[in-house]
Amino acid sequence: MPLSNLAIQRAKPRAQAYKLFDEKGLFALVTPRGSKLWRFKYRFLGKEKLLSLGSYPDISLAAARERRDGLRRLVASGIDPSTQRRAERRALASRNENTFGAIALEWVASRSVAWVPDHAKRQEARLQRHVLPFLGDKAIEDIEPTEIVLTLRRIESGGAPETATRVLSIVRQICRYAIQTARLTSDPSANLGGVLAPPPKRHLAAITTPEKIGPLLVKLEAFAGSPWVKAALKLAPVLFVRPGELRKMQWMHINLEAAEWQLPLSKTQGELTVPLPRQAVEILKNLQPITGHSVYVFPNARSATRPMSENAILAALRSLDISADETTAHGFRAMARTILDEVLGFRPDIIEHQLGHAVRDPLGRAYNRTTFIGERRTMMQAWADYLDTLLVETTTSSTETIL
Repeated sequence: MPLSNLAIQRAKPRAQAYKLFDEKGLFALVTPRGSKLWRFKYRFLGKEKLLSLGSYPDISLAAARERRDGLRRLVASGIDPSTQRRAERRALASRNENTFGAIALEWVASRSVAWVPDHAKRQEARLQRHVLPFLGDKAIEDIEPTEIVLTLRRIESGGAPETATRVLSIVRQICRYAIQTARLTSDPSANLGGVLAPPPKRHLAAITTPEKIGPLLVKLEAFAGSPWVKAALKLAPVLFVRPGELRKMQWMHINLEAAEWQLPLSKTQGELTVPLPRQAVEILKNLQPITGHSVYVFPNARSATRPMSENAILAALRSLDISADETTAHGFRAMARTILDEVLGFRPDIIEHQLGHAVRDPLGRAYNRTTFIGERRTMMQAWADYLDTLLVETTTSSTETIL
């Protein structure tokens, strides 16, 4: 007798699981916990087999019978439903491995070996925020160029055209990686050049005239916060490294006797030898008794195991009434580049070396990071002396004005 809805609704759990039979191989298995699970029993090539069809009431009696009838038709056609289900699951698993999201994260992992950690984090963060919510679950071979454009337009309309340009570059690299690893045959991002409006060029504020540098240095000298933030403020214009490189300075990379800092570069692999002028050595020697117990020269206020925050120098500048329109932490690099060239007359290639930029010889080969170390040592001392002169002249001028 076929199973009825009323019978399955009234079925109560027992100490042992039991079956409520319908017909044509369909039955409901009632478990001791009260679950009612649909099962389909059939024979294929003389062997008895069993398939799960879901649970009641998510799958109604009528729906379970429809599934059973579909499976019986497969058996009648000479197809084993169990074998087909396994094939479908394998295809789904393969499809999941070929989603844009899976390949994107695989690409990040493969490239992270050559990237510095911060860059790897930024690349993955851009994907997680701007791309994967919209394209992550799609099979990469199914993605259309228009879908990529729509994703980029969302970023643009959010007021981040530069991010949209970076994201397009990332998507292109992921598609090329998918082609290289035989997951994609045609690149949907290949013809998207020009789809984005060029991002507006923005120049970070910087003071590049001698008459304005002196007053800036006077303000920096007046900072009354923590000694390590003050030391960082004083070293920033003297060493003109990238802000992230300065705040992550470690004592283990500094040789005060040799007056050198072996700086791990944040933009590229490798390191740069930074000659330390005597003013920088003096600042570091004075700071060492205070933060020398930490890994970092400028430790975080909350934990000596981390460097000070990205906003520490910025906040210090703002506390001194130095606005973003006047200069930024990155602006010290532009200041040094301009004055060293136009005022102090040092060669541009020497300056570029000290900035940590790739400088190439006439054959196109990149110079070693220790190249021109003698010239750069002379330049760094001349630069520090020049800043001292501007500071003294400005301070003297201000005192004479008051008198």
